[in-house]
Amino acid sequence: MIRFPRSALRRPSQAMALLAMALALAPLQGLQAQDSIPRLQLEPEAGTGHSEKSLAVAKKHMISTAHPLASEAGLEMLRAGGSAVDALIAAQLVLGLVEPQSSGLGGGAFLVHWDERAKELKTYDGRETAPAAARPDRFIKGGEPLDFDFAVRSGLSVGTPGLPRLLEHIHKRHGKLPWAKLFEPALKLARDGFEISQRLYFMLRWFGTDGLSPAARSYFFDASSSPLPIGHRLHNPDYAATLEALAKGGADAFYAGPIADAIVSAVKTAPNAAGDLTLADLSAYKVAERPPLCVDYRKHRVCGMGPPSSGASTIGQTLKMIERFDLGHTPDEAMNVASLHLIAEAQRLAYADRNRYLADSDFVPVPAGLFDSRYLAARSALIDPERAMAKAEPGDPPTTEKHTFGVDATLERAGTSHLSVVDADGNAAAFTTTIEGPFGSGLYAAGFLLNNELTDFSFRPEDAQGRPVANRVEPGKRPRSSMSPTIVFDENGALFAALGSPGGSRIILFVTKALVGLIDWRLDAQAAIDRPNFGSTGRSVELEYGWSTMWRALALRSYGHQITPDLMNSGLHIVAKRNGALEGGADPRREGVALGD
Repeated sequence: MIRFPRSALRRPSQAMALLAMALALAPLQGLQAQDSIPRLQLEPEAGTGHSEKSLAVAKKHMISTAHPLASEAGLEMLRAGGSAVDALIAAQLVLGLVEPQSSGLGGGAFLVHWDERAKELKTYDGRETAPAAARPDRFIKGGEPLDFDFAVRSGLSVGTPGLPRLLEHIHKRHGKLPWAKLFEPALKLARDGFEISQRLYFMLRWFGTDGLSPAARSYFFDASSSPLPIGHRLHNPDYAATLEALAKGGADAFYAGPIADAIVSAVKTAPNAAGDLTLADLSAYKVAERPPLCVDYRKHRVCGMGPPSSGASTIGQTLKMIERFDLGHTPDEAMNVASLHLIAEAQRLAYADRNRYLADSDFVPVPAGLFDSRYLAARSALIDPERAMAKAEPGDPPTTEKHTFGVDATLERAGTSHLSVVDADGNAAAFTTTIEGPFGSGLYAAGFLLNNELTDFSFRPEDAQGRPVANRVEPGKRPRSSMSPTIVFDENGALFAALGSPGGSRIILFVTKALVGLIDWRLDAQAAIDRPNFGSTGRSVELEYGWSTMWRALALRSYGHQITPDLMNSGLHIVAKRNGALEGGADPRREGVALGD
């Protein structure tokens, strides 16, 4: 059976392209089993349209986000003399209002930041944490894992939000404008209202009311349970009150007092199952500053977040494994099939290591041998340029006892948002922010949605052999993430690009595609985003649907790959520096825009 993404069915051209790809990929002789037909995944964060974007060019500063109002808020701060961090805070506060399905105060984020004057790269971890009462069997009942959607729509899924504390933390270190000023754009929109966009409307229509708490339902839907229409001016006085409290009292106003009480109450009264998040969990939350994880790739230095993010590690391993191959050097060579094969094979190997070894490094030490040059060379040697490997298994990094790591059972929903900024002083921010799946847990408190981040843990704490899974639930632990905020430096050590994307476990695929596009194929920021998405998280090669990718799918089949055509809704946002100018790109699969002066 072929399952079509619901969003594609709203557009006959999309459905026909998907059908054509599926039929073309079906074996030509005697279908022996249902598994022989590619199954089109139901994309967790649905496609809501495609709008062509032009490359933005600026001399002074640039910001690219997933919504025009957020980009405008960030640009307003840059024009006022603000830093990259000032701009991202203002933009994030707006995103939490106008793109509530993806991020907000009830979630968390990772930041990779470059300080041009100090020549210092830092990474900040604002990931949510498991409550102190959480135990490894949190999502097990009667010896079996809970239904995933049941767990998401329960209080069990909600981790301690990290975003407000992170925003305050980075403002103290890198902000220039007054804290309260950064709240002005979002406050105005919350009070005066903003127009519901096509994307938000279709997300609500696709998602429906069942997964939302009564408070969220009454905010987004009318009395007949229909989503408020495109263009409806939506006001959020509760969010305005929360912003006012934060602007005056800082992050402490979020982690104690009426806002904290509202969060705990929403979790304790959640449908399906009550959660155990407490006021003590909120007051104990701390931002973690971690060392960046960097690899050298074709005379560039590519840097990102270490664990609990698996992004930089998996991307870094992939890049090092494909570095020995010639992928092409010009825009005309972009997306050549031989390169797609090589990249997908490297990703399969990198994901195998990721799934076995990576988790919150405060609880599970990261195997140092994952980036041992001899180990990576041996892993790369497993890649046959002519043929797909049967199965990618995790390797044996030096000094690591593989038998002590259990087989992972983590599921990961696609959601999230990303923004990139470069300010007038040359400082850069790559900021990926999330409440996990679309609309998070569906729980609503004080004008914002709460995350379902704890479902990013493995529901099974041990594998079939009784070995503990690295990404199991533990009190105070941060669930593993695929978020991949990335900053790249050129061969002279100068800032080259800031980028990232939403997309669940596919984030790593999207960012890798953009990096190869920028570095190998020498595409500009917009062209690197526009190219069709592709890659592999393990078994099959996933390809973004469309007439332009159908022939690539057929060619990849000749290498022995299984192909999964899907929507692959990235949300890449890039700011790059080239030839003395700033380039800004925004993903045409979403509604964002890059703006600069």
